[in-house]
Amino acid sequence: MTNAVQLDAIDRAILTHLQQDARIANQDLAQRVHLSPSACLRRVKRLEESGVVDRVVALLNPKAIGRPGTSYTIVNVERMTPAALAAFEQAVKDAPEILDCFYVAGSNDYLLRFAYRDAEDLERFHSQVLMQLPGVARANSMLVLRTVKKTSAFPLED
Repeated sequence: MTNAVQLDAIDRAILTHLQQDARIANQDLAQRVHLSPSACLRRVKRLEESGVVDRVVALLNPKAIGRPGTSYTIVNVERMTPAALAAFEQAVKDAPEILDCFYVAGSNDYLLRFAYRDAEDLERFHSQVLMQLPGVARANSMLVLRTVKKTSAFPLED
């Protein structure tokens, strides 16, 4: 595990505002966290350089881009050898349809997330992508009926 960067109250305030709106103007951000614009910009740059701010992206509305369905799929692989896991993980990285992949502890091996257009797209993904990944022994998909909470913002306490 990596060591966490020490964040003071101003850093946490900056990060809270950036998580809400990464396009906020530096002048406005500085005003909200009670810093001069130059001091605020230095802090933001330091947070970026230290890796606390990993990257800045646009979060898309899945419905607006024609992918209203979300599937979470539990995958178990046939063999847990380093080579088998590496082959599976590389194939997942090469599949643009797979949005997230987590290697998990417990009775299952991986958890994947996929956004789909309709039932036919889900079936295509399952047969042509998911079950073609190397070493897949079993897959169990759960389809999201309604999103209750979804956030990309981390809570930043002391």
